[in-house]
This record gives sequence, C-alpha cells and structure tokens, in this order.
Amino acid sequence: MLHLITLLVSTLAAEPQQPNIVVMYVDDMGWGDLPSQGATEWKMPNLDRLQDEGTRFTQFYVAQPVCSASRAALLTGCYPNRLGIHGALWPKAPHGIHEDETTIAEMLKAQGYTTGVFGKWHLGTQPFFLPPNHGFDEFLGIPYSNDMWPGHPERPKQWPPLPLIEGRDTIERIDTLDGQAPLTRRFTERAVEFIDRAVESETPFFCYVPHPQPHVPLARGEAFAGSSEQGWYGDVMQEIDWSMGEIMAALDRHEIADDTLVIFASDNGPWLNYGDHAGTVAHLREGKGTTFEGGVRVPCIARWPGRVRPDHISDVHWMTIDLLPTIAAITGAPLPERSIDGADATAVLAGDPDAGPPQEAYLFYYRENELQAIRSGRWKLHLPHSYRSLEGRPGGSGGVPIKYNYGMHQPLALYDIEVDPAESIDVQHAHPEVMAHMLSLAEAARSDLGDKLTKRAGAGRREPGRIEGDG
Repeated sequence: MLHLITLLVSTLAAEPQQPNIVVMYVDDMGWGDLPSQGATEWKMPNLDRLQDEGTRFTQFYVAQPVCSASRAALLTGCYPNRLGIHGALWPKAPHGIHEDETTIAEMLKAQGYTTGVFGKWHLGTQPFFLPPNHGFDEFLGIPYSNDMWPGHPERPKQWPPLPLIEGRDTIERIDTLDGQAPLTRRFTERAVEFIDRAVESETPFFCYVPHPQPHVPLARGEAFAGSSEQGWYGDVMQEIDWSMGEIMAALDRHEIADDTLVIFASDNGPWLNYGDHAGTVAHLREGKGTTFEGGVRVPCIARWPGRVRPDHISDVHWMTIDLLPTIAAITGAPLPERSIDGADATAVLAGDPDAGPPQEAYLFYYRENELQAIRSGRWKLHLPHSYRSLEGRPGGSGGVPIKYNYGMHQPLALYDIEVDPAESIDVQHAHPEVMAHMLSLAEAARSDLGDKLTKRAGAGRREPGRIEGDG
C-alpha cells in the first residue's frame, strides 16, 4: 500500500498533464447527506462507487456558507470578499465577477480546453457577467437561485419567472414547479452531450455541473417521484446520484475515466429551517448561513484513477479556494495575474500520508465582510458575532420554512475541531498560546481583507465588476 501511495503522489506531481476535469457542485447539500456520512433514507450508489474508486474528504470547506460567495471562491481561488462578492446576488444585481479576475474556465481555456457549465451560475445576472464572459464556451442554466421566482413562499410576487439561459439568451421562463422538474435531467443530458463532442474533437474538457438542487423549492423528475423512503428531499438526492451516474457512464463509454478528474461537492450546508425539505449536518453545529461547521463543511469526493488514492477517507482539511491552484499545478497552467488566496493541494488530493492542510489558516467571512471564524490546524477560533439558529426546534414542512432566531450571539471562543466538531466546548483558557496565535491570524486577515465587525477596511480588497443602473 505504501508503494502505491508513493506512486500516486509522484504521478500527480510529475510533468504537467491535461486531464479532463468534471466538477459537480450541488446546492445546499448537507455534510450528513451522503449515505457514507449518515444518510439512511435514500441511496446513492453512484456516489458510493465514486468514493470506492477515489477519496472522500471529511473536512472539506467552502469559503462562505451562501450561494454566490461560495461559487466565486470555487471558480477564482479567492476569498469572495476579496472580489467584492457577498451573499447571494439578487435577480437585478448590478454587479458580478470583475472581468480582470480569472476563473478556472479561463485558465484552462488558455491551455486548450473546451469549457462548459450546465446548471446554476449565480455570479452576476446581467448579460455582461454570464459564463460566456468568464471563459465558458457553453452555458445552459439559470442565472441565480431557483427560489428567486414568483413561487417563493415568503416573497410571492417580488421576482419574475425564472429564466433558463443558453449562452447569453433566455430561451424559456419558468414560473411553475412542474417547469423546474426536468432541470436536473436537462442539465445532465447537456453535460453528457458536451463530453461526447469534446471527445469527438479530441479536446480536453472542463465540465462544471452546478445543479440547482437540492436547494428549495425541491424539484424532482417524474422518474424519481416517490423513489426514496424520505420523500421529496430523498427523491432529489437520488436524482442527483443518477446524474453523476450518467456522467460516469459517459466517461466509461469513451474509455476516458482514467484521464478524468471528477470532483463532487456542495456549495454550503443545508437550509435547516425548511425541515423535511432540507438536508442534515449529522454531528456538526448549525447549517447554511452560519460559519459553524454545519454551514461551511460540506461533502466532497474526488476520483482520478491512478492519481487519486482509491477507497480512501481523508481528514485533512482544505477549501474550495485551493481547487484553482491545484488544477493549475496539475495542468501546468500559469496562475492568474491577480493574486489569489488558494494553495496547491495536489499532495492532499493524491492521498500523501504526510500531507497536511495546504495553508496555515482558513478564513470564514460572512454577510458583508464580517470575519467570524478562522481554522488553523485542529483549532477553530470564533470571533464575536451574531448568527441565526433554530435553537433545537424542528424545521418546517412541505417546502414552507419556519422562522430562525436571528438574535443569537457567539462570543469569542476556541474549539478543538478534532475532538469537538460540534463546537460545544470553549477551550481558550486552557490554550493561551494558541489563542494569541489565532488572534494574530485574525489581525493579519483584517489588515488584508478587512472586517466590518471591527470597522476595518482591508488593503487587499478589490472591486467587483459593475454595470450602470439596476439592470
């Protein structure tokens, strides 16, 4: 086994290669929603196979626990607040990723890749900010979250029908749940067609599949209605698993599985106040919209036969910001001209037993530039901030949420995440040297990226792209 691991690590770190890359980034799936991490009321045989043939990362993080910010980090290798992207961009938002920022798609396109995105974008809703302006050759999807439409239970008439866009053009407008039901299948079929064409043209490809599900409103294809023991949410999870199965089958059909890095992850934790229409966090604390583990630690599986260690579970922590520099290292692509925050995680990806986290510390910002938490080694520092919670109450039912308590306060606290992933025991007084170091990391972050909680501007923040007016 040691010889195999050494071979995998050396192979991944060898001469630059041009593997195909598939990233499936689902929406609001909780850490506990993988059957291998606790889910029992639905089955995911294709994801089970993916992890049997690859590595499941149990401490993989997103940069922020909300849609747009999380996606900005994934695609640019930057903390989203560095780029001026906060929260979830609304339908008429006049801003998006700046044209001078570099996405994974732009980086790989310069290396000769063909690039496609099929699903939810949410990084700028105006035509200037859509995927074709950020390195993607093909786009079929929705520009923002699927609940930003007239069917929202709390804002029934605030938003227009949900646009389905191809390239830069709206080809349909969806205003019923029945209209959303085919989307997972349509995005999957389009992704498979994209792979077929890329193989035919003998071109390496980057296929990004950010499914809008299982974000509410839950929408399942007819073939999956009633397929799970749980109900709507379980049915949706099984359709997502089907989607991964279709993509894996395409790779097998073309005999390119060994030449393809496949990554599966979620953009943040579950939207807990939706109850039976939301996922689970298992033993972690809180969910989406918080910087506790349930909000920022997400499912992650990677497979690349011969390069990523098979049938392996890794507890090394790393983050979405590390994907761009890791892919750059694998393909030999130069890093973006503008500075990024991620680091090369090829050793972690390969399963090197000596590999530690790619960076000394990971920052967790939320809302409009609030530095709320920092992870370094086994330690996680929470800085004083307010947060939302259900306070142990069950969530809503049938797609109708209950209200959070937004008056919760998290005091300054230090948690040992290795033994206390529930973030329940403050150990700051037992570790004064650790606290001093963690606070110094907080100060460095504030100098660079700012911190609204302490009224710091930050010297390293950049402006997002903007258009005139409100769109």
